[in-house]
Amino acid sequence: MEENFESKQERAVLVGLNAACFTKEQTATEESLEELEALLETAGGFCTGKMLQNRPNPDPHSFIGEGKAQEVRMLAEATASTMVIFDNELSPGNIRALEEIIGLTVLDRSALIMDIFAQRAKTKEGRLQVELAQYKYLLPRLSGMGKSLSRQGGGIGTRGPGETKLESDRRHIRERITRLESELAQVRQVRGVQRERRRKNSVPVVAIVGYTNAGKSTLLNQLTGAGIPANNRLFDTLDTTSRLLKVSDNLDVILSDTVGFIAKLPHHLVDAFRATLEELEYADLLLHVIDSADPNRQEHIAVVDKLITTLAKPGTPVLYCYNKADLVSREDIPLGENTVAVSAAKGVGMEALLQRIEEMLGHARHHVVLCLPYSMGGQVDALHSGAKVNSVDYTAGGIEIDAVLDDILYGRLREYVTKEI
Repeated sequence: MEENFESKQERAVLVGLNAACFTKEQTATEESLEELEALLETAGGFCTGKMLQNRPNPDPHSFIGEGKAQEVRMLAEATASTMVIFDNELSPGNIRALEEIIGLTVLDRSALIMDIFAQRAKTKEGRLQVELAQYKYLLPRLSGMGKSLSRQGGGIGTRGPGETKLESDRRHIRERITRLESELAQVRQVRGVQRERRRKNSVPVVAIVGYTNAGKSTLLNQLTGAGIPANNRLFDTLDTTSRLLKVSDNLDVILSDTVGFIAKLPHHLVDAFRATLEELEYADLLLHVIDSADPNRQEHIAVVDKLITTLAKPGTPVLYCYNKADLVSREDIPLGENTVAVSAAKGVGMEALLQRIEEMLGHARHHVVLCLPYSMGGQVDALHSGAKVNSVDYTAGGIEIDAVLDDILYGRLREYVTKEI
């Protein structure tokens, strides 16, 4: 699990099961197989064929049924494939049975996504998160991962040593998970200190969220000049990038890019990446970037909205940013106070976006010069905590402060305003 695919290009048959008993998130469709193909290409592989099986229920042994598994084997042989990847999540027993029938390595969607994450993570934090997700995925599957991992033997003379080795593997993985969670807890603590510093400096946080490949990194680059690589592929950006953005003369914000969401994202990946995704919990505004030209746009919006509900604090405002608006007609983009249409690649609509960000962050901002009497010296600390203070000058006439105030502070200190900028 910790190794990426071989450097040579893997050739894979993609298989999905559409079962009547499955939820919408569990089942496979033609559209989800297309997305699985895009994930395979992102991982460096090539799709040699697809097969979608319809059944009332999954086969408890071979998942798709032995007859269909034999068809997959013949297709894999005919196309010189090196592996088979399932769009559904497989149990350890399913993996073992399918590998025995097909004779090739069998992966599921979660394992493929994890491999992509392992390739993309660059920072120490990102690598820790990927490793934690891999181990959480691996732990319940130790006994069913085929030749790649030790497992209990099935004959005389193998049960004792096999069982001992299996328990040793499990113990090692549990210990490693504990260490990784401890290290990530320290990451969260550091992030907490950084957030507290931003709060004291009265710098709002805008978190960019969206379905993978919607154009989040392109938008961040366009607004801040961050220079983040933005390629047309899934999960191109995993590590959070934060930049200071000047929205207007009266407002600066921290703009944070987050990992892209995807349908059927493994729960342990969401848990493992909580140190990154918890930016959503502390954001003052969520900027939901949407690919306007995406044929499955509404379904992908629903996926992101569901994860926002899970991860963000209740009541956080959401601004829906319809990106790639130049690729569709204006009638295809809904109108509303919490929507804006842009083309991040061409820089179109940026002024309107900044205006909406300022409006949705709530209170109006007032750039003023105050002159406080020395008897109100305690207000200086309050201003540092609740406003953007540009300068403080102690003069003969009082404490002169250049600051940007919200409506509440402005109303409280209005009589001391000597100049509005």
